[in-house]
Amino acid sequence: MKLIFAIVSNDDSSKVSKELTKNRFSVTKLATTGGFLMAGNTTFIIGTEDERVDEAIEIIGKHSKKRTQMVPSSASYGVGMYTSFPVEVQVGGATIFVMNVERFEKL
Repeated sequence: MKLIFAIVSNDDSSKVSKELTKNRFSVTKLATTGGFLMAGNTTFIIGTEDERVDEAIEIIGKHSKKRTQMVPSSASYGVGMYTSFPVEVQVGGATIFVMNVERFEKL
């Protein structure tokens, strides 16, 4: 048995959740916040059989697309002088961790 942690953008969360559930994966969703952009994410916790891991990853990848977004940034131009300008960054996609499960019980 494996435990999958998948971190996806809130923009993709509902599509990913819907497809995982439709394909009979048991999913727990957690609201999380990314450290770089301080933007909302959803972390999915999925317990599944070893042979279904690739299927889950394929579903997550298919429904969590990377895209670019302009975000404010600041730069220093001397002592005490700051200005804000937009920077293009890549957002979306998924970060996935797969771990072995030593023991599983559903009570």
